[in-house]
Amino acid sequence: MRVHSLAVPRALLFDLDGTLIDTAPDLARATNALRDHHGLEALPFEVIRPQVSNGGSALVTLALGLEQNHPEHAAARAYLLDAYGQGIAIESRVFQGLERLLEDWAQPPRGWGIVTNKPRAYAAPLIKALELQPGVLLCADDLPVKKPAPDPLWEAARQLDVEAKDCWYIGDHIRDMQAAHAAGMSAIAVGYGYIDDDEDRQSWNADQWFERPIDLVAALLEAEA
Repeated sequence: MRVHSLAVPRALLFDLDGTLIDTAPDLARATNALRDHHGLEALPFEVIRPQVSNGGSALVTLALGLEQNHPEHAAARAYLLDAYGQGIAIESRVFQGLERLLEDWAQPPRGWGIVTNKPRAYAAPLIKALELQPGVLLCADDLPVKKPAPDPLWEAARQLDVEAKDCWYIGDHIRDMQAAHAAGMSAIAVGYGYIDDDEDRQSWNADQWFERPIDLVAALLEAEA
């Protein structure tokens, strides 16, 4: 897909899991560690992957059938996150092709950053392990609110010294599009992310969709040229 009416951004802001970094293998291993702890067989990777962007609580519900209000849910989530924290970047990698984009947008007056609902205790070590250097990293616990509230996106733009209208926010979940629209940024959705097959993608109201990382990279480089 090509960039049509959207202006070339001054800054790129990425969601983390399923958008910038493929964290599903490591989170799937933690999910199955929780199941093993409860004497259950491992779930197929294809079952776990679509739930990764929904966070640890969703993975607990998937793994054990415990809803968030269940009295054992919190302990199960703590176990899962502990297992994940012990192997946070074993298989996680930047989605192939995006490295070129990060290099391009690291040069002033451009910039790039990450706005994620992942807690900083897990996001920061992951970024460090992969030797990434975003201009800004905003995590779930950095502000009183998180996505789909626009505040983290505004704060990221402020730290990059750009206006919200000059940013693309790129994500793989409807809340990412909601946050982008609320913040006055271009809402860019990626079809390669962690999306359920039965998801109504039209309801996201994304400004642009890119099905592969290489499509996103090519569109930006072409528009820039």
